[in-house]
Amino acid sequence: MDLNTMRTILRRDLKDEDAANYRWSDDELDRHIAHAVREFSEALPLPAKAIMPTTSGSRVIDISSLTDRVMVEAVEYPVGKFPPQYQRFALWGHMLTLFGEEVPDGSNCNVYYAILHTLDAEGSTISTKHEDLVATGACGYAAVEWAIYAVNRVNVGGTVTPGEFLSWGGEKLRYFKTELKRLGRRNRVRTRQLYRQ
Repeated sequence: MDLNTMRTILRRDLKDEDAANYRWSDDELDRHIAHAVREFSEALPLPAKAIMPTTSGSRVIDISSLTDRVMVEAVEYPVGKFPPQYQRFALWGHMLTLFGEEVPDGSNCNVYYAILHTLDAEGSTISTKHEDLVATGACGYAAVEWAIYAVNRVNVGGTVTPGEFLSWGGEKLRYFKTELKRLGRRNRVRTRQLYRQ
């Protein structure tokens, strides 16, 4: 799925398909989609692995080059061992400090981390089974935003319309956040606790 397809799904769900009289501009929907993708990424980030250099005699590794990082899961050092040797570590800003017995000698380490998902004109890193969930969150944000905008404005739906949008959007967001909590990384067994560090 790409951004244009997601936008089309949102317009269908929001009953905003009259191209001559859109309620939401593309930019507004893109902002709500980006908001939902970011929240989804915090709960179910995209796994990534980076080979990072160490500095001889230093336990500190600069990971500032790992852009869009949500979290660091594990650090393997030294690499190439079986079973893999994972180090205890602390993270402060972009500096990762290893607490293992072995002091780095300048060789590389493997950093297993997670990043934000992307959803743009070229495609998406969000799995197909979660696309509807992201659309639900974006719909919720769009509806709530429109309800706030519509307060004290004349509209053909009458004075109850903003409240109905707010209620509908709130229900969508409650479902979205409940599902993120249920599926999220904080609710999963962390396998790093099952191996010796």
